[in-house]
Amino acid sequence: MEKFNYRRTKLTCYFTYLAMSSVFSLPPLLFATFREMYGISYTLLGTLVLVNFCTQLGIDLIFSFFSKHFNIHKTIRLMPLVTAAGLCVYALIPMLFPQYAYIGLIIGTLLFSVAAGLGEVLVSPTVAALPSDTPEKDMSTLHSLYGYGFVGVVLISTLFLQFVGKEYWMYLTFFWAILPIIASILLMTSPLPNMNMEHSEATVTKSKHRTKSLLLCMACIFLGACAENTMSNWISVYTENALHMPKIWGDILGMCLFAVLLALTRTAYAKYGKNISKVLTLSMLGAAVCYLIVAFSPNAVLSLIACIAVGICSSMLWPGTLILMEEKVPAVGVAAYALMAAGGDLGASVAPQTLGIIVDNISLTDWAQTFGSALSLTPEQVGFKAGMLIAAVFPILGVILLAYMKKAFQKSTSIGK
Repeated sequence: MEKFNYRRTKLTCYFTYLAMSSVFSLPPLLFATFREMYGISYTLLGTLVLVNFCTQLGIDLIFSFFSKHFNIHKTIRLMPLVTAAGLCVYALIPMLFPQYAYIGLIIGTLLFSVAAGLGEVLVSPTVAALPSDTPEKDMSTLHSLYGYGFVGVVLISTLFLQFVGKEYWMYLTFFWAILPIIASILLMTSPLPNMNMEHSEATVTKSKHRTKSLLLCMACIFLGACAENTMSNWISVYTENALHMPKIWGDILGMCLFAVLLALTRTAYAKYGKNISKVLTLSMLGAAVCYLIVAFSPNAVLSLIACIAVGICSSMLWPGTLILMEEKVPAVGVAAYALMAAGGDLGASVAPQTLGIIVDNISLTDWAQTFGSALSLTPEQVGFKAGMLIAAVFPILGVILLAYMKKAFQKSTSIGK
């Protein structure tokens, strides 16, 4: 009976992670609509992403140091309801007070970002704490569901915006608020495993080598999040404005295929994967190549293929770093997962915001006009290509970091012996 109940718990955690995907995948789909309806600049759109992930970062840091002061079971069960409340505010204020649309978007983002931060900190260690013969595969499966949820949100939302109308985006947001409510009900009716909070906090800084290993993993997940989230947040706007594709095809061929490949790659690793260090290195290298192709290729089709291919290359960078941490740092707890989430959220906030600032500033320069005229590009296209070039720096640094980590972990192992 206990095994059956915990199987239900695992499936509930999977559904919760899937339901939370709307928090990440819906806003980028609406960026072009917000710019058109409310005149919001790329910098301010990027700021929404920054607010999202910085809020999550704050939650991560709070749980890194004060997790023992929270009732974990109550927190994880109420978390999806906060998501639903945030999505409702996100839609309601712009609908009722369009002159304060951006303020409403900020408030809604703050609310559902708190819940998203809690989800990252609590769902992964909950799954890790469940009895299982294949914990590594369970973790990869959990993170693959983000991709499948992403696909569902992109497909349904794109079709809604195309055939019902962009001006009704608020009702679409209300619809996606239903899934977190269902997730909360499922969590309230499922048993949750106990997690030793004090032990996990005490061991975070237990030894010099352990602390160094955690910091290296934190840096790795930061760079991986930069590589993944820059493209996932901007691919919709990029395909529409920089490649001049109709929005419906840009979203389906861009965002949707990106998410499909991300999810399928994580699923494949859950079934066949091994040697996570090598997978991470090849993933960082592949992501760097894809960003460079997007930055320098004059061919729109090749650029689109490279954008989509980032989905494959970046798919294992976040969950893969968690798997690497579990391998190299024994007996990790909620505090360690919170530190990893903090690193990931920092990367997911800094990189997309940086690209938005680059596009806004470079597209206004005289040299962008001159350079664009010579290459038959608009200043905005030049700005996007410059942003993608800067984004390539993150996975390149990731390759260098992973090479250092390999040596550091080997040295740590030899010392341990």
